[in-house]
Amino acid sequence: MFIDSSVTRVNGKAYARHLLRETYREDGKVKHRTLANLTHCKPEEVEAIRLALKYKGDLGHMLASGVEDGPELKQGPSVGAVWLLSQLARELGLVAALGSDRQGKLALWQVVARVQGSRLSAARLAGGCAVGAALGMIGFDEDDLYANLDWLADNQADIESRLADKRLRRPTSFSTT
Repeated sequence: MFIDSSVTRVNGKAYARHLLRETYREDGKVKHRTLANLTHCKPEEVEAIRLALKYKGDLGHMLASGVEDGPELKQGPSVGAVWLLSQLARELGLVAALGSDRQGKLALWQVVARVQGSRLSAARLAGGCAVGAALGMIGFDEDDLYANLDWLADNQADIESRLADKRLRRPTSFSTT
């Protein structure tokens, strides 16, 4: 299978055509069969198909090795650990106890970031993680986190009370009755 491209000129105007074709033998003669007309595809789509056909036997290796004419791979923000910890916090009732406003989300981020590293690195860690996707919050710095520590101190008793209420309403697996 291959892409057969050609350009014809009529009255000074160029017309390009791209056909997805295969070669086969019939009665000892080599023949071509057109599988698809790609003429109306965008040039980058035609090139993507051409590249896929070139590396069809080992497309995964081509992507992993960064072949010169291959696509550029780039690591996006990490979301796995942040999402897992946010779901755990939700299950334990921490999200409900902290609240869904900005201060509650900043406090939740401080808990999640503390599990992964120091409090000072929490703002820098947010730059490489998908905090917005996992916690629904974007745009904060160290000053916001320090101000949030004051908010946590002011609201500590209420947060602990909400957590205790949630835990007391639901029996634990350690119950002896």
